[in-house]
Amino acid sequence: MSLLTFKYKNKIEAGCDEAGRGCLAGPVFAAAVILPKDFNHPLLNDSKKLNEAQRLEMAEVIKTKALTWGVARYMHYEIDKVNILNASIRSMHRALDQLALSPNILLIDGNRFIPYKDISHECIIKGDGKYTSIAAASILAKTERDAYMKELHEKYPMYNWKQNKGYPTEEHRNAIIAHGPCEFHRMSFRLYPLAVQGELF
Repeated sequence: MSLLTFKYKNKIEAGCDEAGRGCLAGPVFAAAVILPKDFNHPLLNDSKKLNEAQRLEMAEVIKTKALTWGVARYMHYEIDKVNILNASIRSMHRALDQLALSPNILLIDGNRFIPYKDISHECIIKGDGKYTSIAAASILAKTERDAYMKELHEKYPMYNWKQNKGYPTEEHRNAIIAHGPCEFHRMSFRLYPLAVQGELF
């Protein structure tokens, strides 16, 4: 059985998390999940602690067993306009908009959030490793974003997004230097070394 717990026994809690905040390309994805209070699964954990096969297995379980769930994204060009923090929070809002059931409390992974409607929220650092609903949200956000980046890889194979998913690996940075950025890169992020790109404003 998972060691994660529900924070509130008598409230409808929705867990929220994002994926792709630190990437150089592609959107940031967010998910919101409301699970039944009797939900448990031995694999449920922070998405970063699961391998790809385990994440995919859990994503299907969550989609089947959740009372309601939503996944949304903020595109690269939207990130460039509002910055990644605001994009991450707004993508959570978009995911919450999709819920078919209204929660009493929002459990947010991290330390920053903008209030959503009139629903109370709590920011919890590393919450995806502590609470069931946040862990479920982390898995949905991660698997949906990974699938999206694999689709983009077919159009731009030189960046190997099927492997690095847009994160700033040495391979990805070297590919940007060799081929330049493409339409899906976040131009407000440091894509090149300081000596090449200069200061960001």
